[in-house]
Amino acid sequence: MSEQTREAMEYDVVIVGAGPAGLSAAIRLKQLDADLNVVVLEKGSEVGAHILSGAVLDPVGLDALIPDWKEKGAPLNVPVKDDNFYMLGEAGQIRIPNWPMPPLMNNHGNYIVSMGNVCRWMAEQAEELGVEVFPGMACSEIVYGENGEVKGVVAGEFGKNPDGTPGPGYEPGMELLGKYVFLGEGVRGSLSKEVIEKFDLSKGKEPQKFGLGMKEIWEIDPAKHKEGSVTHTMGWPLGSNAGGGSFIYHLDNNQVYVGFVVHLNYENPHLYPYMEFQRFKHHPMVKELLEGGKRVAYGARAISEGGYQSMPKMVAPGVALLGCSVGMVNVPRIKGNHNAMLSGKAAAEAAYAAIKDGRASDELSDYETDVREGAIGADLKKVRNVKPMWSKYGLTASLTLGGFDMWTNTLGFSLFGMMGHGKTDAEATGEASKFKPIEYPKPDGKLSFDRLTNVSFSATNHEESQPAHLKLKDPSIPVSVNLPKYGGPSARYCPAGVYEFVKDENDDDKFVINFQNCVHCKTCDIKDPSQNINWTVPQGGDGPNYPNM
Repeated sequence: MSEQTREAMEYDVVIVGAGPAGLSAAIRLKQLDADLNVVVLEKGSEVGAHILSGAVLDPVGLDALIPDWKEKGAPLNVPVKDDNFYMLGEAGQIRIPNWPMPPLMNNHGNYIVSMGNVCRWMAEQAEELGVEVFPGMACSEIVYGENGEVKGVVAGEFGKNPDGTPGPGYEPGMELLGKYVFLGEGVRGSLSKEVIEKFDLSKGKEPQKFGLGMKEIWEIDPAKHKEGSVTHTMGWPLGSNAGGGSFIYHLDNNQVYVGFVVHLNYENPHLYPYMEFQRFKHHPMVKELLEGGKRVAYGARAISEGGYQSMPKMVAPGVALLGCSVGMVNVPRIKGNHNAMLSGKAAAEAAYAAIKDGRASDELSDYETDVREGAIGADLKKVRNVKPMWSKYGLTASLTLGGFDMWTNTLGFSLFGMMGHGKTDAEATGEASKFKPIEYPKPDGKLSFDRLTNVSFSATNHEESQPAHLKLKDPSIPVSVNLPKYGGPSARYCPAGVYEFVKDENDDDKFVINFQNCVHCKTCDIKDPSQNINWTVPQGGDGPNYPNM
């Protein structure tokens, strides 16, 4: 850091991340006490710019937080009308009937939404209550107190040179201090990762597991559009190479969300998740839907999939982890936004009670109890074995066993207990020599697209003069270890083409990081087999600018 002194501002609660969790916490705090000073710091250029989700939203979180959300104009305009599940083969599909599925899989009463727009609306509600919401303010450091407690964050640092030294227009940022700090950064947030490691919050828990979700918005032929229709698929093109599946959601204005998720515990390092997504769109069922339409947006984001047994301890002195910083996605339902909202509400209530009692910078244990023993825990316990079953037994067996386990869990018991995950996703990566390379068809430019073309549809931008926010712990590892041993998987697992191996003037391999392309999905931080890449925040406002994701 520069020798320049940072200014400091004090609040009751400092919230990092204007996602559904952080904004719910801010709203609830001001509902409980209008005099509390609450600030929300968002790294995106505007609220919603970095929000990417499916999304079919279960409104239970909004119901608890803002019961009159309909009257207040929340952008939940497309109720789900029908649910479709398919098992795909290369040339056809089999419809999986709805009747044997556990009730929790029913989407009746849910809404197809843009979570970016839902968050924009929530930010308006927060500001009306007096919350200070600051977009374009990346939080780059934790501020610790004398006893090691979390006291605040550093936000708004700008103007560093590529080598990390202060440039001519350097701004050191500000320290925003609070009685409590809430981290609602989403999956694999850099500050959350630091806090989890510093306070050993994952001790005794299963490793967190992840998926890579990629999504395009398409405008399709009105004759093919079925507003409110929800379709999920499994099987082709992934087959036995990886777990995962797709979603196709028909929202309004003849638009369709087309998404594809690849579980990041795949072994074959030759797998190319982005190209699996592009190949998927050539399936006859999907091709027929999209032909004649046009893609209007693209983005990607990691998804926390570990479930109940992978949630770390959520509190440490002065800090609480919210939503996907903990990992609250219900994997078979492909839903986590409702739990994120409920977690923000619970954290706010615990902090309000503590501040009212004159406390500060301690552990909000009531929040942890609420999450694990309340509605969030109940939601996640029922499906806790679905992901480990899929990883252990494969798709077909896990469909039967997982469905059976979810049914018995609705009755309050499980024959399988609490299954573990074993390896991290990085550790699951196999050596390249033990797997066959996978040939992928070239994108046709109509249904399928190359990565860099698609990244342009995410409106991603990073100021090139700043330091790369993707840090290598050891710069030699990509060429000396990852390329010969694992085939250089970063060139494939990144859905934005950030990483590539090129030959230099001496015909030696060189590792290149095109950080300007980064859509902040965090896959590299998760999947790198040497755990050599550390994702940190770029300066505020940089990254994707998603319109309606």
